[in-house]
Amino acid sequence: MSEPQLPVMTSHRPYLLRALYEWIVDNGMTPHILVDATRPGVRVPSHTVNEGRVVLNIAERAVARLEMDNDSVRFTARFGGVSQSVSVPVSAVLAVYARETGQGMVLPDDIPGHGPAAGDDASGDQQDGPDDDDTPPPGDDGPPRRGAHLRVVK
Repeated sequence: MSEPQLPVMTSHRPYLLRALYEWIVDNGMTPHILVDATRPGVRVPSHTVNEGRVVLNIAERAVARLEMDNDSVRFTARFGGVSQSVSVPVSAVLAVYARETGQGMVLPDDIPGHGPAAGDDASGDQQDGPDDDDTPPPGDDGPPRRGAHLRVVK
């Protein structure tokens, strides 16, 4: 008898990003995001990238027209006195934190079978169940691995 399939959920990353942004702002701190600038779709000034990464101040006083939806973070900001548009896919945001305290979170990877890649198979129909990654490798009689998806950042 096969197990019933649970519905595929959207990525949890944009929700965590928005919640942490709001928490940081509500506490009077300055929200920053760490971005993997090598990911497709990242549009940031090239001179701001260091070793493939860039830290962006996304405080209201530092940017104009900040938009954070389920797909991307977009805003306009001044770099070297020149106003430029910035666009960062949520998948390229590695962490969000408060500049003053460093408190925040490294955003976890999407759960397999969820998020932007869900349903990308050839049929366009997602067939993976939520427990597919819990199958132990051959010869491993231990219980399925259930690690935490969140990490504490100090």
